[in-house]
Amino acid sequence: MSLADRVRDRVSAVGQGFDGATDLLTMQWRDVLFAHWRVDPGIVEQQLPPGVTVATHNGDAFLGIVPFEMADIRPRGSPIGRSFPELNLRTYVRQPGSQTRGVYFFNLDADDTIGVEIARRGFKLPYYHATMELTRDSVDKSEHDTIHITSKRTQDNAAPAHFEATYGPVEGANYIEPTPGSLTAFLTENYQFYTDGRTLYRGTIRHSSWKVAEGHLTIKENTLFTANGFEPPSEGPIVHYASDIDVTAGWIQSVGDQSTE
Repeated sequence: MSLADRVRDRVSAVGQGFDGATDLLTMQWRDVLFAHWRVDPGIVEQQLPPGVTVATHNGDAFLGIVPFEMADIRPRGSPIGRSFPELNLRTYVRQPGSQTRGVYFFNLDADDTIGVEIARRGFKLPYYHATMELTRDSVDKSEHDTIHITSKRTQDNAAPAHFEATYGPVEGANYIEPTPGSLTAFLTENYQFYTDGRTLYRGTIRHSSWKVAEGHLTIKENTLFTANGFEPPSEGPIVHYASDIDVTAGWIQSVGDQSTE
């Protein structure tokens, strides 16, 4: 049995009998970029599975690119954690009749073989293998550091996807908790995620409210939109930066059979 299989089995064993409200995994997210582009809701809706509909703010839907370091992720009770960079393309959705938003991931690229296999098999998430590097300008983690991210997808039988950029907080930016109902809250304060296959699944995460700052972003290469069937947005992004936050995640739950058979 491979190490990936052993770790996956450990996660599955911990998750047996847990509902979605029970913390299964612990981790820390570091150096988080939130880059969001306004898009037509109808364009996004076409790419969503049955069971969810696109969420909007003042009539706008959003596509978001979110890179960060996934640090010290481990099953509950495990003495061993793993750390690796991650990058995802997302939008925000609701179930019909619900006002609770969730994240819908079009892809998540990560530079960790075990982490990718666990997420794909255990959490049904569209993770892909990638060669990635996430570095800071300084080793002492100055609050005004610039972060450098490079990602090149290496997954077999998957659309090529490259992303290279620098980002960070703007100089002198204040870190604030998003005001409920604001656009910043819409783009950052989301505590559920959805993933699909033959069945739609919902997962939960828990953490304190984000403390975000206005961010800067310079993109050198980005093929994530085209890799997922979207035209690159014509306008520039809304950029936020968040430093570190402790996160726990619950087990996924089926929320409906989408089989047409």
